[in-house]
Amino acid sequence: MRVFMTGATGWVGKVAVDDLLGAGHQVVALSRSDEKAAQLTAKGAEVVRGTLDDVDLLADAAGKADAVIHLAFDHDFSRFADNAEQERKAIEAMGGALVGTDKPLLYTAGLLLLTEGRVSAETDMPPVFDPNFPRMNETAGLALSEKGVRVAAVRLAPSVHGMGDQMFMAFMAGIARATGVSAYVGDGSNRWPAIHVSDAGKLYRKVLESGVTARAYHGAAEEGVSFKDIAEAIGHALNLPVEPRPAEHFGALAVFAAANSPASSALTREITGWKPTGPTLLEDLATPGYFPG
Repeated sequence: MRVFMTGATGWVGKVAVDDLLGAGHQVVALSRSDEKAAQLTAKGAEVVRGTLDDVDLLADAAGKADAVIHLAFDHDFSRFADNAEQERKAIEAMGGALVGTDKPLLYTAGLLLLTEGRVSAETDMPPVFDPNFPRMNETAGLALSEKGVRVAAVRLAPSVHGMGDQMFMAFMAGIARATGVSAYVGDGSNRWPAIHVSDAGKLYRKVLESGVTARAYHGAAEEGVSFKDIAEAIGHALNLPVEPRPAEHFGALAVFAAANSPASSALTREITGWKPTGPTLLEDLATPGYFPG
């Protein structure tokens, strides 16, 4: 397949590109800079220069591909709603180019806040117009599916972990360093699903090759890790005390820190044959040097 991808040099995207190329697929990647473009070209990918704001360019590249994978998202939580709107428009543009075809579009979503206090499944849908759930990617995806586009969400665990972590574990470690305490909310029994970055990157190819027959797929190797266990692992790694704090302690990440969102990936594994093989979250966090500096 000739696959157009956004976010190809990101934390998960780098793995996804390598996995697709290694399996014999072609990758056409969106890139914002000469430096990133050179990295992609060196791997054997083609490059399209632009950003998520270039909706006409996105539509053109998507229309020329056999499949589309959308991974790009600006995780600046201080302007989360604006970033979510940018993403919605990008998904609409790429999906619009696929109307009337059987070409699949995979877009990346999250498992945190999908459900509260129970294990979510691939058949669950996110809340609509919830101020605590500002990303509108699944709403955009649903609208495209109603137009006949073969579209699916790949919902990733917040803890996409691994050496060089750039995601939630890195954010939480930054808060711990800044405040002098590795904190958890309440009794810390709320659970987060987790996945190693190597397993997350491979999931996209497995979904494409399985035919994209479901509405959503779950990138969760572990159903749920207690937030207190996560805080203790971070505290041990950074030599900081571990104590309960109100959700507000986490600033823009308060709603996420308090979330209790375990998730199943049973249907995803059954449909795609995906089998996570990476280390667990707590194994990773215990690795010397996991949090540099």
